[in-house]
Amino acid sequence: MTHCPATPSLRLRPLAACLCALLLSGCAVGPDYQVPQLIATAQFKATEGWRQAAPSDALARGAWWEIYQDPQLNQLVERLNTSNQTVAQYEAQYRQAQALVRSSRASLFPTLNLTTGKNRSAQGTGSSSSSLSNNSSGIRDTYNAQLGVSWEADVWGKLRRGLEAGEANAEASEADLAAMRLSQQSELVQNYLQLRVIDEQKRLLEATLQAYQRSLKLTENQYRAGVSGPDAVAQARTQLKSTEADLIDLAWQRAQFENAIAVLMGMAPAEFNLAATDDIPPLPAIPVGVPSTLLERRPDIAAAERSVMAANANIGVAKAAYFPDLTLSLSGGYSSSSFSNWISLPNRFWSVGPQLALTLFDAGKRSAEVDRVEAVYDQTVAQYRQTVLTGFQEVENYMVQLKVYEQEAGVRDEALAAARESLRLTDNQYKAGLIGYLDVVNVQATALSNERSVLNVLQSRLVASVQLIAALGGGWQGLESSRAQ
Repeated sequence: MTHCPATPSLRLRPLAACLCALLLSGCAVGPDYQVPQLIATAQFKATEGWRQAAPSDALARGAWWEIYQDPQLNQLVERLNTSNQTVAQYEAQYRQAQALVRSSRASLFPTLNLTTGKNRSAQGTGSSSSSLSNNSSGIRDTYNAQLGVSWEADVWGKLRRGLEAGEANAEASEADLAAMRLSQQSELVQNYLQLRVIDEQKRLLEATLQAYQRSLKLTENQYRAGVSGPDAVAQARTQLKSTEADLIDLAWQRAQFENAIAVLMGMAPAEFNLAATDDIPPLPAIPVGVPSTLLERRPDIAAAERSVMAANANIGVAKAAYFPDLTLSLSGGYSSSSFSNWISLPNRFWSVGPQLALTLFDAGKRSAEVDRVEAVYDQTVAQYRQTVLTGFQEVENYMVQLKVYEQEAGVRDEALAAARESLRLTDNQYKAGLIGYLDVVNVQATALSNERSVLNVLQSRLVASVQLIAALGGGWQGLESSRAQ
């Protein structure tokens, strides 16, 4: 570092030329990023035509919940998108990551500082008696104004690798935000669909109760007429009360789903009420031959891949610690003991010069840090691969689940049709006095069980469809463009 009281001369030009040559020859140490290789099959085994494709998490997901054609559901999800508090937390984390990126980018540029101040100092005059008698003469005021510029030349790419890691972390945070938003949307849609199925079950039980009340009244009339015994009345009353209990049980189940929807929208349960409707949203048809490229837009897979990128960049930052840091400083200003002529040419000073800082011995600290970040990289690669494998597993599971539920629904529909016909015939025989009421009770219980089983399978199919959509990263919008490619 040089320090001169005069004006900077042309000697700065060789320094600037040397600096430019040094920066032009600089490189970023550490490995350049490459996407890790994945172990994956060529296609999904559960459905023909599903094949693996390149990552495409940038594809638009769209309002996938609109596939259920329910305007009220659309309104609820839109409210969730703006008011869900868990999503708000991840959004704040993403803004933090963006701020860190701006901070890392700012480190590539010079820092400009302005310092002004007044200093008062005293110096002894020799003997103590002399100091006491001439105390005032030993005090001196100094006025300073200094403008300084400092810049760390990123010769070895440490700052650039740090910025690369920060940008990758910000992208991972953005993907985490998208993953959480998708998760919350999926949870709300599942809760809503299950609530609507419960409404249908409630209507079924209410209609069944009315039929059981008529049966009880008929049985009581027959008992008074001496046609039936008291056991038939007891059986009819037991069946009625059991169904009433089942109807009451549905109330708290519905309340749980309703309260969950309220919280997902950022509302207190006491402030939210979802009225019953007469329709269940239709089950969406899954297109045949959906490519597995849609799986690659899953935000959690994107977040895991961006984390690998950040870990790779951190290796470069750690390895750059083996090389010296080059800092260029330039400062100038005015210093005077008199305020009146403080800002004047004779009181001007300046200094300029480079500074190299290199750690000569650290007992293996830098080597240990490199080993650590390399191990972190290996960990993130394994996490990324596991996330992809888990994604394939989830899609396979939900596709098999939907296929099995579809087959089960067909069989249960046939069983329900047979149960309804059996109930009709048995009821006619009972009214004609050909059979006892116990036979009617058994057939009624079988019919009701089949009615509820059909609704339960429908509920499972609706929930599985939402889970499949979420597992694919948000539906199959963009399918035509994927096929065209």
